Amino acid sequence: MTKVNPTEDSPARVLGHPLFRDAPPEVARLLLRDAAILHVEDGDPLFREGEDAIEYLYVLSGGIEVLRHTQDGQERVFHIFRVGQLLAETAMFMTHGRYPMNARAHGDAIALCLKRAGLQAACRAWPDLSMRLLARLSDRVYQRVNEVEWFSDSTAAQRLADYLLRLRPGAGSSVRLPLTQRQLAAHLGVRAETLSRLLADWVAQGRISGARRDWILHDPAFLDDLAQPARRSF
Repeated sequence: MTKVNPTEDSPARVLGHPLFRDAPPEVARLLLRDAAILHVEDGDPLFREGEDAIEYLYVLSGGIEVLRHTQDGQERVFHIFRVGQLLAETAMFMTHGRYPMNARAHGDAIALCLKRAGLQAACRAWPDLSMRLLARLSDRVYQRVNEVEWFSDSTAAQRLADYLLRLRPGAGSSVRLPLTQRQLAAHLGVRAETLSRLLADWVAQGRISGARRDWILHDPAFLDDLAQPARRSF
């Protein structure tokens, strides 16, 4: 993992993010103050749960996954951030001042590291940024409430069907799991054995085919019908 000075185009890229778009020049200078480019290889940690949250990241290439470890030592990957996305910006405002999760490279990646102090100063200087962050946080809280309800009311089969459909590119039928099957089981809140049984049953029924991370959805209508009852309309 190495840090270097930003390239000429990286500041322009991050300032094009919806949070920062149209920022006045003085606010842009605050946001980019002491920024650095971080080069990481697959599996490299970017920050660890409990460390001081002094930087947030903008993904320039590759992917970065955020995760926690369960009490039995299993990894639960919450999200994989891709090019053009920000991560850990909300941690810059937590009262305990620590990262709530771990972050590591998902494949080789490049990220722009931005400072907590600059973001907080920019919010004080430009109230529009504070309002955008508040809207972003509100949307995330709403999303998490829906996820809690989803996990409480849906079956393992419904969760898996919905997950596979969300991975499908457009109307295509091929999907590649970004997680190992053990990580996926933890992400869906099911036992690894349950996930393996569901996949095997759907293969036997001709609904899907494949192995490990590469799958083909032969009957997306079946999966959609299965997942639909547990979905919200908004």
